[in-house]
Amino acid sequence: MGKAKSLKDKLFGAAVLKMSFRLRGDEESPAFRFVYPGVLRDLELDDAAVEKYIEENRDAVEKAARGSTPAPGTR
Repeated sequence: MGKAKSLKDKLFGAAVLKMSFRLRGDEESPAFRFVYPGVLRDLELDDAAVEKYIEENRDAVEKAARGSTPAPGTR
């Protein structure tokens, strides 16, 4: 069984997913509306916590969403 993800890792992953859709203007797309709630459920997060994480870490989240930064702790 894999190592449990930290809250920070969970938030980062959900934030990058959300930001990738946001940067494309696709937050209202059926794909986002199907995938994102499932990710929140599976990671036991809520959208407010993800939004707060985005606010506090916008640069890192945007860079990762654009594909230019590794996830925290993977270097």
